[in-house]
Amino acid sequence: MRIPASALLFLFCCLGNSVFADETLSFNQEIRPILSDYCFACHGPDAKHREADLRLDVREAAIEYGAIVPEEVDSSLLVERILSDDPEMVMPPPKGGKKLSADEKNKLIAWIRQGAEYQKHWSFEPVPETTEAPDAGQGWARNDIDRFVAQPHAGKGLTPRQEVDKATWLRRVTFDLTGLPPSLEELDAFLRDESPDAYEKVVDRLLASNAYGERMANMWLDVARYADTFGYQNDVAMDVWPWRDWAIAAFNRNLPYDQFLTEQIAGDLLPDATQDQRLATTFNRLHRQTNEGGSVAEEFRLTGVSDRTTTAGTAFLGLTFECCRCHDHKFDPILQRDFYQLSAYFSDIDEFGLYSHFTFAKPTPAMLLYEGEQREQHAAAQDAVQQAERNYAQVVQAARSEWEQRRDEWIAELPEVRKPVAHLALDGDDEGVIVAATLCDGDAEIKCAEAPEFGRTSPFSLSLWVNPAEKLPRMVVLHQSVAAEDSGFRGFQLSIVDGRPEFSMIHFWPGNALRIRSRVEIATSQWTHLTVTHDGSGKAAGLRLFVDGKPSDVDVERDCLSRDIRHRKEWGDMSVGNVKLTLAARFRDVGFRNGLLDELHVFDVQLSSAEVASLHQAGRPAAAEPLSDEMAIEHQLLTADPNVAQAREALHEARTQENEIVTAIRQIMVMRHSADAPPTHILERGEYTEKREAVTAATPEFLPKVAATDAGRLELARWMTDPSNPLTSRVIANRVWHLFFGRGIVVTLEDFGSQGSPPSHPELLDYLARTLMDDHWDLKAFCRRIVLSATYRQSSTVSDPASYQRDPHNIWLARGPKHRLSAEQLRDAALAASGLLVRKIGGPSVMPYQPAGLWREAGTGKSYQQSSGDGLYRRSLYTFWKRTAPPPAMLTFDATNRESCTPRRELTTTPLQALVFLNDPQYVEASRVLAERLVTDHADKFDARWDELFRRLISRVPTDKERLLVQRLYDEQRDYFAKSPDQASELLKVGQRQPIPALDPVDVAATTVVVQTIIAYDETIMLR
Repeated sequence: MRIPASALLFLFCCLGNSVFADETLSFNQEIRPILSDYCFACHGPDAKHREADLRLDVREAAIEYGAIVPEEVDSSLLVERILSDDPEMVMPPPKGGKKLSADEKNKLIAWIRQGAEYQKHWSFEPVPETTEAPDAGQGWARNDIDRFVAQPHAGKGLTPRQEVDKATWLRRVTFDLTGLPPSLEELDAFLRDESPDAYEKVVDRLLASNAYGERMANMWLDVARYADTFGYQNDVAMDVWPWRDWAIAAFNRNLPYDQFLTEQIAGDLLPDATQDQRLATTFNRLHRQTNEGGSVAEEFRLTGVSDRTTTAGTAFLGLTFECCRCHDHKFDPILQRDFYQLSAYFSDIDEFGLYSHFTFAKPTPAMLLYEGEQREQHAAAQDAVQQAERNYAQVVQAARSEWEQRRDEWIAELPEVRKPVAHLALDGDDEGVIVAATLCDGDAEIKCAEAPEFGRTSPFSLSLWVNPAEKLPRMVVLHQSVAAEDSGFRGFQLSIVDGRPEFSMIHFWPGNALRIRSRVEIATSQWTHLTVTHDGSGKAAGLRLFVDGKPSDVDVERDCLSRDIRHRKEWGDMSVGNVKLTLAARFRDVGFRNGLLDELHVFDVQLSSAEVASLHQAGRPAAAEPLSDEMAIEHQLLTADPNVAQAREALHEARTQENEIVTAIRQIMVMRHSADAPPTHILERGEYTEKREAVTAATPEFLPKVAATDAGRLELARWMTDPSNPLTSRVIANRVWHLFFGRGIVVTLEDFGSQGSPPSHPELLDYLARTLMDDHWDLKAFCRRIVLSATYRQSSTVSDPASYQRDPHNIWLARGPKHRLSAEQLRDAALAASGLLVRKIGGPSVMPYQPAGLWREAGTGKSYQQSSGDGLYRRSLYTFWKRTAPPPAMLTFDATNRESCTPRRELTTTPLQALVFLNDPQYVEASRVLAERLVTDHADKFDARWDELFRRLISRVPTDKERLLVQRLYDEQRDYFAKSPDQASELLKVGQRQPIPALDPVDVAATTVVVQTIIAYDETIMLR
């Protein structure tokens, strides 16, 4: 039987009055989550997708529409719709799969009856300038944190648990602050210490340890989407581990968080920026990149810009900016325009969008990473070049002074063109070779010249005739690179672009390259003589383009070449075969096609203007023009003056020496502001081909403003860390809280918007955020305050079933924290307990054990090169992270794939996790090595053996029952291995570390199984 809507309304009104009569409902805590989950997608901020022109996220709009009539439930359309039983009328619509619960309907009705007051979203409200702790927790609270925590306990029928024992607290705080278990020596020292500041001394020691920086950096690697490879199909190494080491060092030296943020966003823009500050900006370049054939550079450039924008938005502001790439945000007041104005801060660099498959060149902009004496050596080499340039200029000037005495002699001599090092008389008819007339597998016929591979400091000249049949956007005439499509990453290239000759010398386009383009447009279906000369400077001023024997005025598109253009073995196991000068290569419509080429001459010297004119006249005879005075002087200086030749050779040697030194210096991707960066446009539906109006950099309209400057990303960083910004301090305070409690005050670390969870303790979060700012963003002091609180020192055990039922997830913190160790902590704990852990800080990533052939199976390049020696036992944050094939054991324990910013890991429990403990060589070897230590130190004293095992892994001795069970397991395994000695031998062979030959293999094998079992023990893998 259908119940009339009026009866339903009466019923729900009665229920609402009874359930919420004495409770003033908070819009942010109670109502906004309901509206956001069920209503805002269709009736929220996104105007383009708003249904029925109804907006429920703004009180005035909802009232004007009639959806809400404050205090008048029976007049409010919202109530009518949520109570309707008509499928065509009820809200939310059944087809959406969402349905309000009775409790949610009651809250909405009661809220309207109470006046339907709205609040600004809690996270967009300013952080209070002062936060006074409540008068709560008397006799229990140790600091203000505890007073905020204790305030709601009485109303919820909860009382704090007693303080946990010292050993458990030490294990908890050591893992939380360092990611490692306490050593036996640290455990014993703390248990003996009866001084009143014993706890404080432990915390100060842990915060001062290098392991603290590693622990905090490990958290930040997920946020920063750090990986060692680019991702996508080929997934080659990015070589960005120096940034990871910067993050470790930043945490260890307690870099204030506002500066930590600023240096990563805009370290390059700081006054007198140091190498470390510029290195910090690698944070922005850690997104995935591709080199797959056919990829469009502009598409992936814009994808990278979007990634930088969304990562910064999530990492620092806790907002889901990804939602508004294509349209206004459906739940938060973030406009699509806001997204692209914010992205304009991150698109200020000169980048290409793709990386090279054939070289290890770093995508620009890139920074030199000087090591040892490299900075001094490079500076000396640069000084030597400048001195050689000054000396050369003086010698040339002296030679020019002879002009008046020898003018007639030099003018009278017709210059002879110096001999080319390569001459390609092209096959074909009398008019030249027809290129691309014959196609083979889609590529044009090409011809190669056996010429030297010219470099950045090589003087050279190229001369040939071209006869293009048509005008195309780009036609590659010749190039020296691995492939025509790769000349953007290394080599040189002569092209005709929109009819104008263009020449490029490239280490990596566009940030380490030079390019000039003639202002003269050449004719089609007509022969034109083109010559390029280079003086060996690697500068645009040292490049000249000649059209029909005459120097052409040029536009300089780039002039920032600072590394070699030759293919050579660099940072990586990459060698390139013979790179030839290739004529008329074609790749996807970029080649010189449907045209004629003739008479390619290659010279390993800079030709004079007179020589170029002679080449032109020899190739297509015409009336010779008289030499100008300048042509004669230039020819004399380039070909006949011995003093100039000697000075030029000295200059070439200085340039070559500097080039060799700089080529040996490691580079890393960073941010560097560039005036050549393209403008930022709003993209229709986020499509790179659908560019709408251009926008300039600006922060979102709905958040507080700070003084606008022209400081770019530095302005953005200052806005983020300004005390008026309501988000930044709350987001980092919540993230650090999550580290210690396994749950944030705001559970959704990644989303402080309408779809995120509201804070369980909003006043506590505001107190933490304000305290952090007032303490000058001191993260160590912040961590210290939390771990010394009574809240943190509580036992995690449940006092009684009733209290557990009242708060099963410990939202109200009447128990101590209890959560599983992270993937990295689990592995590091096993290595530390066994004594295998290598505690070296920083350095290149290592490749510990993983299943053989995994990379080949993933189809992502060369085989996994497993480390040896110490590389197998480094802390887990140093493990090489391949995006397309992350370390499988890490993934099994819920590590992220690092493809995008991930502030919060989802925790699961699966059978695979137990299989990792029992079968992964890392855990098997660690168990065996620890077993050997136990057998050596406690030969026949089994109680002592198991005591040490438990103390190393759990920081306590076993109970009598545990000791009995462990001994029974040992006895069973010893019997098994005594009957199967081959199995014992196989177990002892696992891993690189050789077994101790003097020990009984059966005893060691049985003890190893016991160790494996305790490593997988619930209490071992949990913090409690």
